Parts: sequence; structure tokens; C-alpha cells
Amino acid sequence: MIGYLKGKVKYVAPEYVLLEANGVGYEVVCSGAAFSRLASVRAGEDGEVYTYLRIQEDDITLFGFADMQEKSLFLRLTSVQGVGARLAIAILSSMRPSDVSEAIATADSKRLSAVKGVGKKTAERIILELHGKISADELLGGETVGGRVSVAPMSEDDDAVSALMGLGFTKQESVQAVARAKAKGAKTVEDIIAGALRGM
Repeated sequence: MIGYLKGKVKYVAPEYVLLEANGVGYEVVCSGAAFSRLASVRAGEDGEVYTYLRIQEDDITLFGFADMQEKSLFLRLTSVQGVGARLAIAILSSMRPSDVSEAIATADSKRLSAVKGVGKKTAERIILELHGKISADELLGGETVGGRVSVAPMSEDDDAVSALMGLGFTKQESVQAVARAKAKGAKTVEDIIAGALRGM
């Protein structure tokens, strides 16, 4: 099982990132946060990502995550009947892990069903099967390391990218638009999003 990759970022496509590690190129389908992080790395420089390898009869796919919290939540989501890996990645690309956990803990099906591809019934099934399995640490958005909670909030860039993807733009379009907005001086999340939308 491939659980973690660190290597040179060779190529960034709308649907995946190509990482070269020890002479082998790995196509990684990433969450929004992981994609944003890797896309911001210059070509040829090192990037890292936590991974999950899914093997099916006619398909082998490597999924990438910004941290272990995302990966753990991905595995929980895919344990729900009717939630495949692609849909779980879409959820994690549209919402922060802590927001997903909060929506499940508070039975907020409307919040989950706002994600493209997640219908009302699917949102209700996610809540039904995962409600009560979300810890306080996950609601805070952190990982437990050595008995302590390490809170890892998303950056302004990640927030802006996630917001733009929620509006229907691809990950690559969102990352590029955010980079252009920041290059023009945008600093706050609101300014970055506004600038990115003007440049779309």
C-alpha cells in the first residue's frame, strides 16, 4: 500500500498531479487542499502528499490528501453506501475536513447536499452512518499527535480555491486565478476571491 509520497512535481493537470519519486511518475488524484499545495510548487521542486491506493478490477487510482485528517475522513466517507472515492474527493475539495465533520455532527444535510454530486438522500445517509463517529479533535480541524491536538487550518489560498471550486470552477482554474489575484496585491480571502473572479 502506498500511504505517502514525496517527489518532484512534474505536471499539474485539471484532474491529477504527476509526482516523480525515485524515477517513477505517480498520477495522484488530489483533494482541493492537496492540489492547491502541490500546484503552488514550482515544476521540478519537491512536493509531498498522503495517499490512498484504490485497486479495482478495471482501475487502479492513487488519491492524495494534504494531511492524515483528510485521509481519515476520506476513508470514513467511502465506507458509506453510495459514496465512491471520486465523490468523497469532491466533498473534500468543496469543504474543509472540519466543516464536513461539523455538518455530520450537527446533522446538517443541507450543507452536505450543497456539494455538486451529493444529493439529499446521499447527504442523509452520510449523516446516518457517520453521526456519533466524529471526535472533538476532528471538529476542531486538528490531528492528535503525541496526545496533543495539532490544529491545521487551511490557508487563505486554500479557502479561496475551495470557494471558487464550490462555484463550479476546476481545481486548476481556481489555483491559477488565485495566483493571479495575489500577484496583483490581493491579501485577504475576500480580496483574493473577488480578484480571482474578475480575472476568470
